[in-house]
Amino acid sequence: MTRRAGREKAGAFLVEGAQAVGEALAAHGTGALRVRELFHTGADRQAEFAAAARSGGVPVHQVTERAAASLSETVTPQGLVAVCDLPATSVADALAARPRLVAVLVGISDPGNAGTVVRVSDAAGAGAVLFAGDAVDAYGGKAVRASTGSLFHLPIARDRSAGAVLDACRDAGLRLVGADGRAPADLDAAADDGSLARPTAWVFGSEAHGLPEEVASRLDTTLRVPLHGRAESLNLATAAAVCLYASARAQRR
Repeated sequence: MTRRAGREKAGAFLVEGAQAVGEALAAHGTGALRVRELFHTGADRQAEFAAAARSGGVPVHQVTERAAASLSETVTPQGLVAVCDLPATSVADALAARPRLVAVLVGISDPGNAGTVVRVSDAAGAGAVLFAGDAVDAYGGKAVRASTGSLFHLPIARDRSAGAVLDACRDAGLRLVGADGRAPADLDAAADDGSLARPTAWVFGSEAHGLPEEVASRLDTTLRVPLHGRAESLNLATAAAVCLYASARAQRR
C-alpha cells in the first residue's frame, strides 16, 4: 500500500502518526471513513489510540518496532499506523452539496504540496478538493502526512479528465478562476470589484508548468497574486493559501 497501484488493488491506504491516526479514528466514529486495522508498538502514548480503536470495533495489533517500521514511509517511524478504506468519492459526490469554495489541482506532481493544499483548503472552509488530470495521489504517504488530518474533513475526489472536472464545477454553479502568475489582473483588483464573493472553484496548475493552455482556455478568468517585494514567485501551496483565503474572506462579508 505504499504505492498507488497497491492502494487501489487493496482499496486501502496507510495513515501514520498520532495526529493523522487520531483524525482517522474520529472519522471512523462518525461513519465518514472505515479504519480496518490499527498497528502500534505498545508505547504508553499509544494506549489511548488503541482503546479508541477497540471501542469502535477496529482490530488492534501490537507489533514490534521493526514490523511497524516496515509499514512506515518515514525516516523516523512513530510506531502507530492505521489501515483505512480508500474512499470512492466521485467528483459528483464531492460537489453534491454545492459548495461555495473548491480547490482544483490540475497535474500536481508534488505530494507535499498536494497535502498542504488539502490542509489549507480545510482551514479556509472550502467544501472539496478535486484532483484533475495526471495528478499525484492524495492518499500517498507524503500527501497524507502533509494534510495533517484535513484529508478526513472534506471530500477529496479525482478524475483523470481535467475537462470533466471543470464541467462538473461549472454545473455546480462555480465560477472557474485560475491562479496564474502571468495573468493581467491580480487578486487585489478582484477583491475590490467583489467578484471573489461569488461561488468559486480555484484552479491551480503544476509547480513546474502552471496551467495547461487547454485548461486555461476554459476558465472564466485567471488572477495572479501580487508580489510587492523582490521574490520572483510563490510556491503552489503558498499561492493556494492566499487565493483561497481571499475568497473565504470575501464570501463571509
